[in-house]
Amino acid sequence: MSVTKARSPRVPPSSLADTVLERLTTVYPAAADPERAAPMRAYMKDVAPYLGIPTPARRALSRTVLAGTARPAEDDCAAIALRCWRLPEREYHYFAVDYLRRQVAHCSTAFLPVVRHLLTTDPWWDTVDPLAAHVVGPLVTADPQLVAEMDRWIEDDDLWLVRTALLHQLRYKEHTDTERLFAYCLRQSGHPDFFVRKAIGWCLREYAWTDPEAVRGFLDRERARFAPLSVREALKNIGA
Repeated sequence: MSVTKARSPRVPPSSLADTVLERLTTVYPAAADPERAAPMRAYMKDVAPYLGIPTPARRALSRTVLAGTARPAEDDCAAIALRCWRLPEREYHYFAVDYLRRQVAHCSTAFLPVVRHLLTTDPWWDTVDPLAAHVVGPLVTADPQLVAEMDRWIEDDDLWLVRTALLHQLRYKEHTDTERLFAYCLRQSGHPDFFVRKAIGWCLREYAWTDPEAVRGFLDRERARFAPLSVREALKNIGA
């Protein structure tokens, strides 16, 4: 059975999460800027409300929130991420993503259902992409059995899981499973959604830094199956 087909994950008890969320929900609102919040929300197509804290300031505030906190266990990571995701403003989701990027080494295969919940709840590229490359990717590297889960995600009806499957190897470089990468791209070559077509081009373009001839050869053989957007993105740095 798929490890991510369970019901929405429960929020585990965590004293660390209690501390972090208490600090976070004090520090972030104090820095809110409603004049910035409106255009930030509009830029992200109204996926969520914003406090209006720009990224450099937000990350500086996050360092204050986390100062002196303990190294988390997996349950702490789950509690912090899930509790942040329950808060409406997008900056809290960004905090959770940044935290998981730093702490993913403390998480096991059992953490993937939490990530799936984050990927499919209020999804947009701003949270999906870093979770794909910096959280799902390392989890799959740590447990190759999760490759089978990526094989399921590439077939999923949820476009954000499809995008995640395409992008999870984004930072693998010479460790990329090239056969699987190309197979995933072919599997979704006719997908109607912009975000999937763009992801196909992006993952091929990124791998082209490692093996440009493999990408060029793949597209020489299969170009007719891909949308022009995917091909342009894939060849952007290596030419036709």
